[in-house]
Amino acid sequence: MDRIKELFLKKYGLNPDVVTKMCGDGSNRAYYRLSHGDISVIGVVGISVEENRAFIALSKVFMESGVSAPEIIAVSDDSLCYLQNDLGNITLYEALKASREAGAFSPDDVALLCNVMSLLPDIQYKVPEFFDFSLCYPVSEFNERTVMWDLNYFKYCFLKGVGVEFNESLLEDDFEKMTSLLLRENENTFLYRDFQSRNVMLCDGKPFFIDFQGGRRGPLYYDVASFVGQTRAKYPSCVVDKMIDAYLSSLSKYRSVDKKDFLRLLTVFRIFRLLQNLGTYGYRGLFERKKAFVETIPAALNQLSQLLDEMGEEFAYIRKIVNEIKSLPRFAYEELKELTVDVMSFSYKRGIPDDTSGNGGGFVFDCRALHNPGRYEPYKKLTGMDEPVIKFLEEESDIALFLENAYSQVDYMVETYMRRGFTHIQVCCGCTGGQHRSVYSAEHIARHVADKYGVKVVVNHIMLNRSYVIESRK
Repeated sequence: MDRIKELFLKKYGLNPDVVTKMCGDGSNRAYYRLSHGDISVIGVVGISVEENRAFIALSKVFMESGVSAPEIIAVSDDSLCYLQNDLGNITLYEALKASREAGAFSPDDVALLCNVMSLLPDIQYKVPEFFDFSLCYPVSEFNERTVMWDLNYFKYCFLKGVGVEFNESLLEDDFEKMTSLLLRENENTFLYRDFQSRNVMLCDGKPFFIDFQGGRRGPLYYDVASFVGQTRAKYPSCVVDKMIDAYLSSLSKYRSVDKKDFLRLLTVFRIFRLLQNLGTYGYRGLFERKKAFVETIPAALNQLSQLLDEMGEEFAYIRKIVNEIKSLPRFAYEELKELTVDVMSFSYKRGIPDDTSGNGGGFVFDCRALHNPGRYEPYKKLTGMDEPVIKFLEEESDIALFLENAYSQVDYMVETYMRRGFTHIQVCCGCTGGQHRSVYSAEHIARHVADKYGVKVVVNHIMLNRSYVIESRK
């Protein structure tokens, strides 16, 4: 810590008033927030000069390429510590926490994720124009050796740790097939290496990219697979599809793509990344006994099994082993069986919200036939949750009859879904501005369902930028 304080003093001629150690999320680097008055920076102390130099060089290249990244402010003479600008505390992963826990991603969430994915091709293609790959750490490119490092990480840190019997020769046969496919396309593109939502900071709503010190030359599929396949992020398949489409649209600036071929090879990279992740979960969870990593294993195995099924007989032996492990009681994957009802208010001017649960259905109630308080000056700045608007709607419109009919339809579906073990229903209420009638209706439907059935209800008033969760009573 003393060295980082000295670097701050050398840069600003001031001693920091406050120095706070920050969580490094498993990194071997130590992070500190140093501040004095209006000055606030992040200090980084590393243990590898080569790794630090790779990050510092890449940070400069990112800036030159027009990619938002931390700006390096000062570097110690020995390159073991440096200062970078303070991007705040909110990662994309943290920003999506409520949506992830609710099991429903809003249109704004999806737009943010798609925006991040649309920026990836710029990183992949622009960085090589300015960067000397010989500065990469620990290697300069994605190749057969690095692939086998990761596959063997899975074999020795996960398979051996789980204790299942396996035929090493048959496993290596599948490893060789996979390696051949992974190295089939290797343009002069930049591979970020750890491109995922934890490494995207949101500063004033704008994404900034961090932790790219392991970057190297490599195939573009790798980073796409890393982002959309992040197990802990819990992206529904429909959201993954939208992110991939956003990426491909942006990629078209640099190369033409056959979508079917792209998706097939992307599946191979997603399988590879999950095998690599399971190596990490095995080492951190099974050997170091860190609970959070053990708890992630069932979901990762389930996702891996689904992807292997998509490949048919391509990696038949890996699929056999994965299914054997997946069947072990200690790794049983329990999907959410409790019903969640997503209730939204929206403006027809902006369009009907997407169903991000993956079901592709639900109710849309058009509230525009109701007498509109928004036409009158006293109510224009109020919402359907304000008492004057509530009184207006209950006295000057047929909203009670409207809701009675809506309740009967929603009740029938809730009871059917609960009986059949389904997990999501989406109910949308729309009006002209998404502020008065739709908000009132959504509020009452949400409370009605929560009170009557005790299920979790996720409420999202899109035009008010307000959301909350009514937790299950079960």
